[in-house]
Amino acid sequence: MFNWMKTAILMAGIMALFGAVGMVIGGRQGMLMALAFGLVGNFFAYWFSDKMVLRMYNAREVDEASAPQFYGMVRELAGRAGLPMPRVYLIEEDAPNAFATGRNPEHAAVAATTGILRVLNERELRGVMAHELTHVKHRDILISTISATMAGAISALANFAMFFGGRDENGRPANPVATIAVALLAPLAAMLIQMAISRAREFEADRGGAEISGDPRALASALQKIQRYAQGIPMEAAERHPETAQMMIMNPLSGGGLRGLFSTHPSTEERVQRLLAMA
Repeated sequence: MFNWMKTAILMAGIMALFGAVGMVIGGRQGMLMALAFGLVGNFFAYWFSDKMVLRMYNAREVDEASAPQFYGMVRELAGRAGLPMPRVYLIEEDAPNAFATGRNPEHAAVAATTGILRVLNERELRGVMAHELTHVKHRDILISTISATMAGAISALANFAMFFGGRDENGRPANPVATIAVALLAPLAAMLIQMAISRAREFEADRGGAEISGDPRALASALQKIQRYAQGIPMEAAERHPETAQMMIMNPLSGGGLRGLFSTHPSTEERVQRLLAMA
C-alpha cells in the first residue's frame, strides 16, 4: 500500500513539473497545451509501447511446441497469479535479463533472454518470471510507460524553452533567469522522479514474485546471479535503447558511484535482504 501511495504522489509530481514547464513557455495557455501534448504522447505509448520494445530487442515469440519447459513454467505461474496467459518471448542475448510489457493483463507479454535461461536453475527462473508476472498484475508497465513518456516530454519542452524563451500571460517575454532555471532543473527532477517510481515498483514486484513462486530465497539467489553475470556481459539492445532499462528485472546499464543515484532499480543488496526477510 505504501508503494502505491508513493507512486501516486510521484506521478502527481511529474504532472506538476509538466504543467510548470508549460506555464513558463506560454502562461496558462502554454500549460494547457503542454498537458494536451503529454496526453497525446501517452495515448500512443499506451497502445504501441509493447510492440515497439519487443521489436527493439528482436524478441521471438515462442509457444508450447518451440519452448515447452519455459512456456509451461510461465503458464503455471500465470495460473497461480490468477492472470490470463501472456504471450511469451525469447531474446537472443547472452546477458541474463527479463522484462514484462503490455498495456494490461489481457494484452501482456513476458520476455527473457537466452542468457538467463542458461545461467539460472529452474527454481531461480521461476522466481524471475513470477516477478515479471507481478509487474503485469500490478499494471506497472502502464505506470512506467507514462512516467517515461512524461519525463521525455518535459525534457523536450524544457529544450524548447531554453532556445526560444518563455512568455507570460500577456505574451511578454518571461524572466530569462527563471526560464533557464526551469529548463535545466525540470528534466533532472523529472528523471529523478521517474527513477523513484521504478524503484518502488521493483520492491513490490519482488514481494509479489516471491509470493507467487512460493520461494523468496530462489528469487534472491537469481538476483545475485544476474548481477554477477551481467557485469561482464553487455546487453547490446539495452545500450542502443537506454530508455528501456527500467523495464528489466536488473538494470543492464547500472554502475557504481554517482550513477547509482540515477539507477532505475534499487540496490541488489537491499532487494536480497528484503526477500530473505520474507523467507
